[in-house]
Amino acid sequence: MILIADSGSTKTDWAIVEQGKETILVSTKGMNPYFQTEEDIKTEIELHLLPFLANRKPVESIYFYGAGCTDEKKPMMQSALKHQLQPTGRVVVYSDMVGVAHALCKNQPGIACILGTGSNSCFYDGEKIVENVSPLGFILGDEGSGAVLGKLIVGDLLKNQLGAELKEAFFEYTQLTPAMIIEQVYRKPFPNRFLASLSPFIHHYIAHPWVYQLVKNSFCAFFKRNVMQYNYQHYPIRFVGSIAYHYQEVLQDAANEMGITIETIEKSPISGLISYYQNK
Repeated sequence: MILIADSGSTKTDWAIVEQGKETILVSTKGMNPYFQTEEDIKTEIELHLLPFLANRKPVESIYFYGAGCTDEKKPMMQSALKHQLQPTGRVVVYSDMVGVAHALCKNQPGIACILGTGSNSCFYDGEKIVENVSPLGFILGDEGSGAVLGKLIVGDLLKNQLGAELKEAFFEYTQLTPAMIIEQVYRKPFPNRFLASLSPFIHHYIAHPWVYQLVKNSFCAFFKRNVMQYNYQHYPIRFVGSIAYHYQEVLQDAANEMGITIETIEKSPISGLISYYQNK
């Protein structure tokens, strides 16, 4: 029995593959070793994953794909997984970008992209990532991500750029105040999660010309600053993530404007990762 995990900044999807059959178990909070301590990660596993594994066979191997799982942080994640899950076999930790490449491209070359709470992209040669434009996070990069869309809309909101009607609608829909926004962004942990949590408002008002253009411009920036640095005219371009999935009409519009063809858009990598390991 193997355990597969796909972890973004907001949530982690866990699945079992046993004798070629799959079981998607549960979603827990995101586990990002760049922002969380080993104890934080152990606690999340103990409280929200272990209860679902209590009556199952022992875990043999774990394949964990996660945001923030850099070479420097992988040992800490491996340690937390081994300590809490006690697998009988190997524990392999990959970056979330490798997970997206495995899920979307399998063993074929292509350009794999994430648009979720954060954003990222790579060129994958069918075996490994050979090019990766650094995402830089939501302050310097992460174009098209939920965090950046949230940052853009609250920035314009607090600078009185939305217009009175849309500004009033924002405060009524979110039940936030300017002071609460400043508190969440500058003083509370995980401001990226908070900013991405504003996506339901953006999606609800996507038909508003100003909102539509804000989202489209951010997607165009993602293509220009990321995808177009690869050999994008000769390889399939595939997307995964909640933002890519829920805003796919706007994403396709932006792609058309930039002369780019998108082959597939998936909501989550987990099904593709299950298929990847079943085929192996």
